[in-house]
Amino acid sequence: MSPNLTHSLSFLKQLLRLRLSAHLGLPAIAVPQVPTLQDDDTPFTRFVQHKRLSVDEFVALLAGLVPHVQPQMFDEVMQEFFPNGGDFPALGGVKGTNYRGFLPTGDTVHFLLGGSTNMDRRLDVQRIFGSGHAFSKERILYLEAVKPGEPIASGRLILDPEYVELFTLGYVTAPTLSSNFPAQRLQTDLEWDDLVLNPQTQSQLHEVETWIEHNDTLLYDWEMHRKLKPGFRALFYGPPGTGKTMAATLLGKFTGHDVYRIDLSSLVSKYIGETEKNLSALFERAENKKWILFFDEADALFGKRTNVRDAHDRFANQEVSYLLQRVEEFSGLSILCSNFKSNMDDAFTRRFQTMVYFPMPKPEERLILWQKTFPPAVQLDPAIDLKQVAAKYELTGSNIVNIVHFCCLQALAAHTNEISAENLFAGINREFVKENKVI
Repeated sequence: MSPNLTHSLSFLKQLLRLRLSAHLGLPAIAVPQVPTLQDDDTPFTRFVQHKRLSVDEFVALLAGLVPHVQPQMFDEVMQEFFPNGGDFPALGGVKGTNYRGFLPTGDTVHFLLGGSTNMDRRLDVQRIFGSGHAFSKERILYLEAVKPGEPIASGRLILDPEYVELFTLGYVTAPTLSSNFPAQRLQTDLEWDDLVLNPQTQSQLHEVETWIEHNDTLLYDWEMHRKLKPGFRALFYGPPGTGKTMAATLLGKFTGHDVYRIDLSSLVSKYIGETEKNLSALFERAENKKWILFFDEADALFGKRTNVRDAHDRFANQEVSYLLQRVEEFSGLSILCSNFKSNMDDAFTRRFQTMVYFPMPKPEERLILWQKTFPPAVQLDPAIDLKQVAAKYELTGSNIVNIVHFCCLQALAAHTNEISAENLFAGINREFVKENKVI
C-alpha cells in the first residue's frame, strides 16, 4: 500500500476520534494535520494531485475507501468510545448484506467534516454528492439511492470498484462478459496490413481514427464543446465477413482504446423497462473510460420504429428512442454494425458522423486475402492458380479464413504441408453451401 495512503487513513482515523470527543464533551484531542502527499507516483497520489481535491473531497474519498482497505476502522474507534456497545446515529453508517461491520454513508462524511450540528458545513459537504460534482459526473464516488422519503445522506457511500482496484492494486482489471456486464472485450494480434480493404473504406476508417486522436483538442483547446455534441457515432455496414468487426478491433488497438462488443441478446428484455435499465447500466459503466462500444448486428436493436398497433409496438418504439438518446449522449466512440444501411432507423442515421461501407472484396483484393491467409509453413499444389481462384469465386475475407482453416487441417491430418487442389475446392464448396449459394 502507498505510504501516502497509509498516512491518509491514519489522518482519517484521528479525525474521527476528534469529532467523537467533541460530540461527547470529552477532553479535547489535537486537530490532525492533513497529510502532505509525497510524489511516490502511485495511482492514489496521482489521482489526489491531478484532481486537486479539497479537504472535504479528500476526506469523502478516504471514507469511501476505508471499507475496502481497513474495514474494521470505524468499529474499532467506536469501541474506544463506547466499550459497552450501543448505537450512535449521528455518525450514520449502515450494515451490509454480507459484511456485518460499519459501512459509511453520506451522514458519516457530514459528521467527519462538520460534526452533527454544523448546518452550514453540512450543506457544503452535500455539494460533494451533487450531480454537478466531478465525483458524480465521472461516477467516482456517490451515494446509494435510498427509498422515497428517506434522507439522501443516509445512502451508503460507494467508491466505484474500478477506483478501489486502482488505489489498492495499482491497476484496473478489464471487465468480463457477465449478466452484469453484457459486453466482451475485442482483441487481436493482427495488424492493419492484415485487413484488406478498398481505398474508400480505408479513407473513411482514417476519419474515425482522426476523431479518436484529436477530439479532445478540438473540443477543449479549440473550444468547440459549446457547439458540438460529445462523442462520435459511426455506422459500419456491408455483407457479413467483410471486416467490420476486425476494423473496429484494430481501431482500438492502434489508438490505445479498449473495444467492447455489446451482447445485444443480454440487453434486450421482454419485460417493460428492463432494456432501458440494462442500457443505462452499460453506458454508465463505459462513460469516461475512453472505450469504443461496438454494437454488432445493431439493426436488431437500433432498427426502424414500427407503426403503433398495440402496446408492444409502443414500448418497442420507446426502447429505440431511449437508445438513440443514450448513444447520442455517450462521450466516446460508438460503432454500430449492420448488414444493410436501410435496416437502420432514419432518425438515427442522420446522427452518424460517418457511415463506412464494407463491400464484397474485388478479385484483386481477394487475391491479396488468399496470399496473406495461407501460413508460410504450407505449400500450394502446383495445380492451384490463386489469381484464377480469386477471380472466379466471390468470397469474403471471413470465407477465405474458413477455407484456409479447413485446408490446413486436412493437410495436417494427411501428414503433409501441401494444400491440395481437391481440398481447396472442397473448402470453397463448403462455404457456398453454408450460405445457400451455387458455385
